[in-house]
Amino acid sequence: MSIPKSVTKAHATGNDFIAYLDSDGRFEPTADEVRQLCDRHFGIGADGLLRLTKPRYVADLSEAQVAACDDGDAEWFMDYRNADGSLAEMCGNGTRAITLFAQRCGVASTQVREPFRLGTRAGVKTLRPLGDVAPYGRDVFRVDMGSWRRGDLDAFTVTIPGTPGAARGTFVDMGNPHVVCVIEDAMSTLPRVEDLDLVTKPEVSPVLESDQNAEFVRVDEIDAAAGTGEATMRVNERGCGETLSCGTGLCATAITLRAKTGVDHWDITVRGGTVRVDVTDETVALTGSATLVADVTLI
Repeated sequence: MSIPKSVTKAHATGNDFIAYLDSDGRFEPTADEVRQLCDRHFGIGADGLLRLTKPRYVADLSEAQVAACDDGDAEWFMDYRNADGSLAEMCGNGTRAITLFAQRCGVASTQVREPFRLGTRAGVKTLRPLGDVAPYGRDVFRVDMGSWRRGDLDAFTVTIPGTPGAARGTFVDMGNPHVVCVIEDAMSTLPRVEDLDLVTKPEVSPVLESDQNAEFVRVDEIDAAAGTGEATMRVNERGCGETLSCGTGLCATAITLRAKTGVDHWDITVRGGTVRVDVTDETVALTGSATLVADVTLI
């Protein structure tokens, strides 16, 4: 097996991962190994696998991507794999979980607001530990998720096979692709957010060139004077199905809500907890907790 005997189970607002340190590049996983470990019945169980390693040890990276990590002072890289073994460009929740893991491994600072620069397939991300912050939880990190790109509002039709109704969706590129549907409004005939069947993969029309995550969100409250809003979201994540949280999906959701409401700052509740998302024209920041659950010895 090309995975070390000792791994760690972690999660960030319920989006769960298997993490391990590979400081010398000896443990690049195969797709079969990822699927086996992430299987919730025959393995440990997780939405994905996080390998903390050096950029030069990630086989699929180009020389330009490795150089970009060097230019961005990112000594460490998040090699993220979906539960089905496929490579993923980015995982916002994964950046928080792997940074907490990196702190425990002694390769990231635990000092409040001390930046940790992490390489990803979607570029270098900067994380700052904030400690315990209500209402977001313990071991909270603020992640600078970088630039974003949004398509035309409500340009897609989204349906869920076996569920009556449809919603309009907006494309957002967060380094990985998303289609965000604001439902429980005049443009949606889908059931309430809580009643959706997201075990079944949603269908998007027109079809995108690459598979996408699909978010379904309800606006709960807006304070226009304060420039803040609250919302509830669920997500079907490509490569693993419905997850309790999705960091890039939360960012895509806030970007879409900003375009619809003019509100920049959102507390968004998912099944795994509540996170903060702050959007500007140039960038988006994600603030939420991370947890190390257990160390596991493979046999």
